[in-house]
Amino acid sequence: MINGKLIKVCGMSEAENIRQVEELGVDMIGFIFYPRSPRYVYELPGYLPERAQKVGVFVNESKEEVQMIADRFGLDYVQLHGNESPGYCRSLKQTGLRIIKAFCVATHKDLHAVKEYRGICDYYLFDTKTQSYGGSGKQFEWSLLYSYQEDTPFLLSGGITPQSGKALNVLQHPRLAGFDINSCFETAPARKNIEHIRHFLRELK
Repeated sequence: MINGKLIKVCGMSEAENIRQVEELGVDMIGFIFYPRSPRYVYELPGYLPERAQKVGVFVNESKEEVQMIADRFGLDYVQLHGNESPGYCRSLKQTGLRIIKAFCVATHKDLHAVKEYRGICDYYLFDTKTQSYGGSGKQFEWSLLYSYQEDTPFLLSGGITPQSGKALNVLQHPRLAGFDINSCFETAPARKNIEHIRHFLRELK
């Protein structure tokens, strides 16, 4: 944690890169199991995080497939980035999996959708609304978060860059649990720039 905030680095697949990112002290490392993503993980990496928690990202996947991959990779959380219903999330939660449900945000109205998931998810993740599933590297208007008044803690994603640290330090919300970073920290899809992450973490301190 940095200043009490979780740091999640998402979209990883290469063993040595995963090891280097974990050594920076991040809290969560995400693996994308969505075949249309350029960061899709199609085989078990040669190294999986030993200290950082492992998060699997899925989009409208069957419960059986999610459970199979969660077991194979030893996932600590599953992050659901599609149109998964509250019932679907609840049924996965009942298997013992911890749930992060992603919501795409462009207006205050988009934050109202979380009410249906009340009491089901461990975290929400608020990302920038796009035409497709997954990250865009673009930032939504963070001031919209102040209208969120539910109890479930959330992670902030969408357009966070290596230079965003100081702006994020100013962002105060009682349910803001941490930050999810991905495409703006890459040299290529799924390959993270260690120096850019180090700079970001330094700015957050």
